[in-house]
Amino acid sequence: MADLLLAFDDEADTAQRAAQAGGLAFATINRHRFPDGELKLRLPTHLPERVVLWRGLQAPNEKLVELLLAARTARALGARHLTLVAPYLAYMRQDMAFSPGEAVSQRIVGDFLASLFDALVTVDPHLHRVATLQEAVPVRDAQLISGAPLLAEHIAGQGREVLLIGPDEEALQWVAQAAQPRGWAYAVCHKKRNGDRNVDIALPDVPVQGRAVVLIDDVASSGHTLARAAELLLAAGARSVDVAVTHALFAEGALALVRGAGVGEIWSTDAIAHPSNAVSIVPAVVGALRRIKAAGH
Repeated sequence: MADLLLAFDDEADTAQRAAQAGGLAFATINRHRFPDGELKLRLPTHLPERVVLWRGLQAPNEKLVELLLAARTARALGARHLTLVAPYLAYMRQDMAFSPGEAVSQRIVGDFLASLFDALVTVDPHLHRVATLQEAVPVRDAQLISGAPLLAEHIAGQGREVLLIGPDEEALQWVAQAAQPRGWAYAVCHKKRNGDRNVDIALPDVPVQGRAVVLIDDVASSGHTLARAAELLLAAGARSVDVAVTHALFAEGALALVRGAGVGEIWSTDAIAHPSNAVSIVPAVVGALRRIKAAGH
């Protein structure tokens, strides 16, 4: 029996493209919600030994319950090796207790996922104080994909000489990955966060006058950091400001906020389905799945 990729209906389009590209069988998980909010899942009744479950963890709380139900059921139905493809991996930023009594969610959620799955594939997880993905999610095989090179290829296809700017210091890893192979100039802004939607930004000490600037980051959520950076760059004389992000979360009102700040193009990967999707993670995910299988993990 061929290896199987399982997905939920809201992510079936991208997941099915990955299954086709990787030569995997494909099926969806049937999901029913009871009036009290509880979930009932139904998987195919006969599963192969190797199963891949595709579930992005944006808006994660209910999806973590889905993973618990789906993974345990898949084991009961014959799966011996389970790989989770989570294009967006939630709860990674809280990797330490910043104040007494805080839950270290990265460690808790990482251990939870490792108790369910043998392998993990994810894209640009929000890791800063751990060296590897496997430290955050201690599965036997953890494959990390970056959207930055994919976005850089798309930006290069626009035929412009660009200056890449990260909206804050945490974006440096992605900005550098995109810029260095192509010899592009890059820098990062300095950010002071005063709340989820209140940020102060200081531009880097690089000339932006007359430059085509691309703001690049792993996630666009509230949009406030990107919007403020764009306003400052345009006020400093940038010819244009575009945005490239791996994960287009874009909370309600965020896209309008970023557009209102003067941003032109917005490009994202399809790690999260969004109208701004410009490049696909599918080939990279298929490559990661093949590496996992070749390793025999």
